[in-house]
Amino acid sequence: MSTEEPPPEELPEGQPDPAPRPRRRGFRTGRLEAFSDGVFAIAVTLLILDIGVSGTAGHDLGAAIRGLWPSYLAYIASFSTIGAAWLAHNAITEYLDRADAAFVRLNLLLLLFISFLPFPTRLVAEFIRQDKAERVAVTFYGIVLLLSSTLLLVLWRYAVRAKLVRPDLADEEIELLTERLTPGLGAYLVLIVSGLFVPVIAVIGFLGIALYYIIPFRRLSASILPPGWRRKRHRG
Repeated sequence: MSTEEPPPEELPEGQPDPAPRPRRRGFRTGRLEAFSDGVFAIAVTLLILDIGVSGTAGHDLGAAIRGLWPSYLAYIASFSTIGAAWLAHNAITEYLDRADAAFVRLNLLLLLFISFLPFPTRLVAEFIRQDKAERVAVTFYGIVLLLSSTLLLVLWRYAVRAKLVRPDLADEEIELLTERLTPGLGAYLVLIVSGLFVPVIAVIGFLGIALYYIIPFRRLSASILPPGWRRKRHRG
């Protein structure tokens, strides 16, 4: 992978070389973003391939379609989760000034779990109505989601610690994205435990976490509420 080092400038003949300037080494982010976007796109595409009815369902196709509700639920939850992860990853890469070798490898580890997600999604769709198996499937599903979200936060924290972010970023912007990536981790842990007792509710909860990240609640509230409402609430 090529680095961000610019080619050396040619000096006129006879002109002495200036004092050497330290050159910042790092990977370009363009290829990293393109590769990551491709993995996200393939992962969401693979989710739909596991939804289908058998060839013998023609005598009651409507019932067969309705009976696939576990597949629909798992598909929507996973699609929303991958979509939320892509939005977060996009925000991280937008804030990047450069990348280094460790960041690229952490990004690969994140993509490993993203591309793996269709497998636990299929397990949830197949076993959600089977007593013991559904608990194992939902717990496994939740662990994969938790690891994916944790790696997103690790990726961002590493970028900040290694000073890979743009130097013009304000501290408030960095803190805002850090806070935005953090709350879901505790919620995933709670839902993983609850999945041992009420698996369907846990899957719905996983969907709720994804929607929290996808839906811009602050912008919606700003457009719906009166202009002075939030100031009055803050004063109160």
